[in-house]
Amino acid sequence: MWQTEIEWQHVGVEGRRFSATDLHELAALSVEEEDGALRAVYAFLAEWFSPASTVEVQTSGSTGVPKRMRVEKARMMRSAVRTCEFLGLRPGDTALLCMDLKYIGAKMMVVRALVAGLHLWVRRPSGHPLADVEERVDFLSVVPMQLYHTLEQVDERERLSRVRCVIVGGGAVDEVLERQLENLPCRVYSTYGMTETLSHVALRLLNGPEASVGYRPFEGVSLSLSVRGTLVIHAPELCSTDLETNDVAHLHADGTFTIEGRADNVVNSGGVKIQIEEEERRLKELIDVPFALTSVPDRRLGEALVLLVIRDFPMDDVGLFDAMKALLPRYHVPRHILRVAAVPVAGNGKIDRKACRELALEAGAIR
Repeated sequence: MWQTEIEWQHVGVEGRRFSATDLHELAALSVEEEDGALRAVYAFLAEWFSPASTVEVQTSGSTGVPKRMRVEKARMMRSAVRTCEFLGLRPGDTALLCMDLKYIGAKMMVVRALVAGLHLWVRRPSGHPLADVEERVDFLSVVPMQLYHTLEQVDERERLSRVRCVIVGGGAVDEVLERQLENLPCRVYSTYGMTETLSHVALRLLNGPEASVGYRPFEGVSLSLSVRGTLVIHAPELCSTDLETNDVAHLHADGTFTIEGRADNVVNSGGVKIQIEEEERRLKELIDVPFALTSVPDRRLGEALVLLVIRDFPMDDVGLFDAMKALLPRYHVPRHILRVAAVPVAGNGKIDRKACRELALEAGAIR
């Protein structure tokens, strides 16, 4: 049933139907359309239906400089089929595209619509993707920030509850957000993957009686650990070579895996190795506003932890230091607090680690 021959594919976009025969019209719409989100969709479809065998994607840049790369359309379709099969998507189902089409996650939503014959509704990327959506939505892909804001609004939460399945990518789903999802009737999955794996290679159900603490890889994906303890992905249908990630992982006997954090987010402070993501998870018990941890050089410790927190967090610095000392192990307490207007995030909603560190360095948080 999956349509993997591009010349026979079709997709619905906001009530209109497009196929390879509409290439010239799509090329014109990619320039003339006033709505920026729709213009981006038409541009991608024009690129997809072109004779080229690859399309261009961009990495998120959350841990470094964003990179552009060419990926094979055939591999993207194989990835799309795996997701559509797993989620039970069928021709005529509807999907909401509400992410930036520069990134692989959004591009793969369009490819899934193409291989499964879905109809796309399109919204500008924002923190409230369901704010004005009255149409039926069977399938939704969001980043954690979008899900968080949606759950805050009664009407948007109600619309979310009517979606059949939701996938959340681009960042970790914390325990607070996960608890908010427990009673939703829709199935919500956290995804694991990256640009190089053409979106996700594993899913974790976050709610309902079958919820899991570990990610389960798709069929055809095998995993191992490097000498550094980081995850190595073997997915020949998606990647031409094995991919060693920077994610410190644990493999479990039931075939699932969990992620501890990124190897390049380990701070060595006075000989104590601190995983930034793990510390952030602990601090969410204390801080209920946007924040992030980074590090700066320290003459005595080598590296010192810095807490970036938005300026309107009501607790003063003295009180915050005292609270962190009560919550965290002695040598895990950040040495500095930096109040910021906003915590830097990349285009896909992930914390921009490079920008956070630069802010801390510019503020002179070095001792």
